[in-house]
Amino acid sequence: MEERIDLMKMNDSYRLNNQENGLSSTLKRGFDIVFSIIGLVPATPIVLVTTLAIMVESPGNPFYLQKRLGLLGIEFKVIKLRSMRLDAEKNGAKWADKNDDRITKVGHFIRKTRIDELPQLINVLKGDMSIIGPRPERKVFVDEFSKEIPNFPKRMEVKPGLTGWAQVNGGYDISPEEKLELDLYYIKNKSLKMDLAILLKTVGIVLTGEGAR
Repeated sequence: MEERIDLMKMNDSYRLNNQENGLSSTLKRGFDIVFSIIGLVPATPIVLVTTLAIMVESPGNPFYLQKRLGLLGIEFKVIKLRSMRLDAEKNGAKWADKNDDRITKVGHFIRKTRIDELPQLINVLKGDMSIIGPRPERKVFVDEFSKEIPNFPKRMEVKPGLTGWAQVNGGYDISPEEKLELDLYYIKNKSLKMDLAILLKTVGIVLTGEGAR
């Protein structure tokens, strides 16, 4: 089993390692800027080819902007490649599950390899996100899950990430509780060594698709 926080053992006094001093914060931001610029070079042709594949299978805009909650609940627009049909939310917002029939064939591939997240390197460059951190969620889901899972908002005590502990160990189809357990483990134990391990595993998933659940 992946290393995670047991939600049943948490209480209001449970402390996370969410404080960063000036130096570590500066280094992390510097890393984010450098990596996002370097990452955009190989990402650009991959994204261009993928946009064509998306448009062939499901005509329409291959990109979409979606409001997400970032650090301390501040809202921003995340940039993604579209992995679902254009009418995916005709009946309202819905949490994606393992066998979601709204996901296109191309969508399944780009989700497995994380290619759909590559445009968010722009969000990282802008400072909305970090390379490593909990994935930002939509307000409608944060509000819903916070009613059932009291500590869910703690995920927003650090800047959201392009990839993270929950992404490389859980994937897209895990429950909100599982996501929180993994994200809180990262926040409590985050370090440069852990960030590098997550980054290397993410690169492996993007290149091979292996390791993604």
